[in-house]
Amino acid sequence: MQVGIDSFTAAHDDSSLSVSPAERLQQLIEQIELADQLGLDIFGIGEHHRREFLDSAPAVILAAAAARTRHIRLTSAVTVLSAVDPVRLFQEFATLDLISKGRAEMVVGRGSFIEAFPLFGLSLEDYDSLFEEKIDLLLKIRNNEYITWSGKYRPSLDRQGVYPRPLQNPLPIWIGVGGTPESFARAGTLGLPLMVAIIGGKTHQFRPIIDLYREAGKQAGHSPDKLKVGIHSLGYVADKTQEAINDFFPGYAHTMTEIGRERGWPKMTRESFDIQNSSSGALVIGDPHDVVEKIIRHSKALGGISRFTFMMNPGSLPHEKLIQATKLISTQVAPALREQLGGDNENM
Repeated sequence: MQVGIDSFTAAHDDSSLSVSPAERLQQLIEQIELADQLGLDIFGIGEHHRREFLDSAPAVILAAAAARTRHIRLTSAVTVLSAVDPVRLFQEFATLDLISKGRAEMVVGRGSFIEAFPLFGLSLEDYDSLFEEKIDLLLKIRNNEYITWSGKYRPSLDRQGVYPRPLQNPLPIWIGVGGTPESFARAGTLGLPLMVAIIGGKTHQFRPIIDLYREAGKQAGHSPDKLKVGIHSLGYVADKTQEAINDFFPGYAHTMTEIGRERGWPKMTRESFDIQNSSSGALVIGDPHDVVEKIIRHSKALGGISRFTFMMNPGSLPHEKLIQATKLISTQVAPALREQLGGDNENM
């Protein structure tokens, strides 16, 4: 199993927007550099176009990290493919792959926020069709140096070369999904590895749509070894479980309540948090032992997973806490999971 951390590059510390953007980005690069030194498998950067995040250009952040790391794989988490030109996206990550000497990946999806659509002059009515067309073009670019292609949302290509070409062939591309069955089935039909964002509910409830992904892949003729499943979960690790809960809950409750105002969710309460962090709940928060045991349960419940990444930003944690959690994930959680579930560092 591969173990990693995803960051949305939150612009704030535990209480405010008081950390300067320049300082926050430097702290993030230091965190990625530490994860690399401690042997973590992967670090991902999200993409948002909101005031509270600094990750609107993830490839730039990842390139800065690539120059200061040697082994860790660097990925988007996720790239909002519906709102970007696939040609330019491929060029950016091919360049990242060259800078990192073959450590780049991308996870592409439709995103959970909608700001990118009006920002780039796109219509939410085209939410799904934009993604379908752009994943088609992105995969054709990945597989062919010269492209002849036509579609609805960008100019046609007629035997045009797309450069540079990445060091890895093929450049790893995962599909990032939430809970829409059609998205799971599409990923399986394409034979691409699947990254599932599980941020609420009970993790085992995702088993039927993960099985749908696997069945769609089988029906399309893809071998099981291509149909990898990864999980992106809200999580945090501290020396003691109660310490982890006390650290994470205040910022998490604030963040989820604020998002809930936009989406019609109820206010986040401690009771709801505790349910989410129970044995079958989606949150993965605790000491290294408790976290390892919960990830193993999740893996068994979902029929086996190949990758697990921690998303700690909703806790609005200060840099020092993120660094300590990174150390615990890298030196205690990841080795225990590899020992009990097996190592799987094959590029996807």
